[in-house]
Amino acid sequence: MKKIMYLHGFASSGASGTVELLRREFWEKAAPNRRAAVVAPDIPLDPLAALPMLKELADRERPDLVIGTSMGGMYAQQLHGFARICVNPSFTLSDKYSVLFVGKHKWMNRRRDGETEFHVTKETIAHFREMEAHQFDGVTDEDRALCHGLFGDEDDTVFASEARPVFERHYPGMSSLFHGGHRLNAHLVVHTLLPYIRNLNLL
Repeated sequence: MKKIMYLHGFASSGASGTVELLRREFWEKAAPNRRAAVVAPDIPLDPLAALPMLKELADRERPDLVIGTSMGGMYAQQLHGFARICVNPSFTLSDKYSVLFVGKHKWMNRRRDGETEFHVTKETIAHFREMEAHQFDGVTDEDRALCHGLFGDEDDTVFASEARPVFERHYPGMSSLFHGGHRLNAHLVVHTLLPYIRNLNLL
């Protein structure tokens, strides 16, 4: 059986609507011989905890494909050795002051630990900035053939005009532009993500 590992965006969880969409399309609606289970962890807030946990999970689960959106796309890029799609990856979350700011935040989706709120500190932001400075370290020629970027032309959170050139510097020729905004929705999953996966035989 094939397996997808999905990495959510900031303040979300593994119980997001996107995860439900992916499970519906890749499991419930898929032919038995084309089904893929979806593994969707709750990502810890602090990147010093998040990245090692995701690397360990990927090594244990051995997904056929990793899909990450926004912050999750930034983490997906760093899971070397796996086929992965980074959708509107946020490579500079520490500079998104309207998103990552000091203070109390609410989780947008249910978390497995039951928490409903979290606190961002100056240390949290510093940890993101430190990780972002090294996020493209260790990219190999093999990785350049495994990592794909999808960028929405109407993304007003992680602007394609800023993020796509960064991605292309490290993964030349591996990005595509799609018509849409920052968040994945049912239309984008069905009409953009699924055809992209199938056309490239990523599953």
